[in-house]
Amino acid sequence: MFFNPVFLVREASISRIDRQDKYQRILRAGITVFARRGVFRATISEIAREAGVADGTIYLYFKNKDDILARFFAGRTEEIFARFRKAIDGADTAREKLFRLVSCHMEAFQEDREMAVVFQAETRKIHAMACQVNDISARYRDLIAEIIEDGQAEGVIRKELYIALVKRFILGAVDEVVNTWVLAEGKYDLVSMAEPLVDLFMRGIGSASAE
Repeated sequence: MFFNPVFLVREASISRIDRQDKYQRILRAGITVFARRGVFRATISEIAREAGVADGTIYLYFKNKDDILARFFAGRTEEIFARFRKAIDGADTAREKLFRLVSCHMEAFQEDREMAVVFQAETRKIHAMACQVNDISARYRDLIAEIIEDGQAEGVIRKELYIALVKRFILGAVDEVVNTWVLAEGKYDLVSMAEPLVDLFMRGIGSASAE
């Protein structure tokens, strides 16, 4: 029997594209269902139906629901942190770097509200996600620390600040603003919160006359 190598390569390429398409469809369907139903109540059948595949197809790509969740955020984390890095590197001052980081953070969640809902409301409930969520937070705090050190070098941020505390203060504030937006079902512009939030970070809440 004669085998056409070009045909075989083409078939293999089509097969890879089809597998990748199904993989991405299942990931997206998982987040859609998780956002709508919650991870604990969601079923593999619901995810399969949303993705347009058979139930058994899910298990060709993922171990279970937690695996879908973990792999979705593993991929999205790398994409979003690449955006963070580009945004920070494109700024000249510490204040601008902080604004771009916070703004980019809010843009990413506003662009994908389902992701925001799942990350804010679901990931912290899943024990298997604890290390992944902690790693994401640590990476974010590292970016904040870098900006704070730049600001101290510029003389716009106090040098006696306890950086570990400031990192958690900023991350906690941003997280709470995003969480409030999620609970409000995205009814207002999340990104518009970036400027006043960064202004609060940089100025504090005390007046000069209080010193």
